[in-house]
Amino acid sequence: MPKHAVITVVGRDRVGIVAGISSLLAENEVNIIDISQTVLRGMFAMIMIVDLSRAKVSVGELREALKKKGKELGVDVALHSAELVETMERI
Repeated sequence: MPKHAVITVVGRDRVGIVAGISSLLAENEVNIIDISQTVLRGMFAMIMIVDLSRAKVSVGELREALKKKGKELGVDVALHSAELVETMERI
């Protein structure tokens, strides 16, 4: 399992987005290393760097749980391995 991942969250701003995503991560022993969020013209955008080294679930299971939580919250959530993002930056 990769040690770090990047999580992106995008959608209409509403109460509970940060709480919903961070609670799911905490339940699965995924630590938030860094987080940035903003609201632009009513659109919420967040990016997180997370540590997966103690995660209770696989990357695939976490990705699916985040997508499901995103649907509940009305936002799009994606999980990318940090290695993939770093490789894309080099290209």
